[in-house]
Amino acid sequence: MAISLSVVLLLAIVLVVLIRGGSLKGGPAVVAVLFGFFLASTGMADDIQRFLDSITQTIAAIKF
Repeated sequence: MAISLSVVLLLAIVLVVLIRGGSLKGGPAVVAVLFGFFLASTGMADDIQRFLDSITQTIAAIKF
């Protein structure tokens, strides 16, 4: 749950920066948010979550 919340906050910050920087207009931003919202309620949500979890585990396993 903590990782999901962190990812949501990070993506929200990126979205705000893109909108304020002029790289992304308000209309397409709303479409992107709605797409993500409705994608989360599809059958693909579990596969996407597993994919993101595996990426997170891979990054966490990297030793510097």
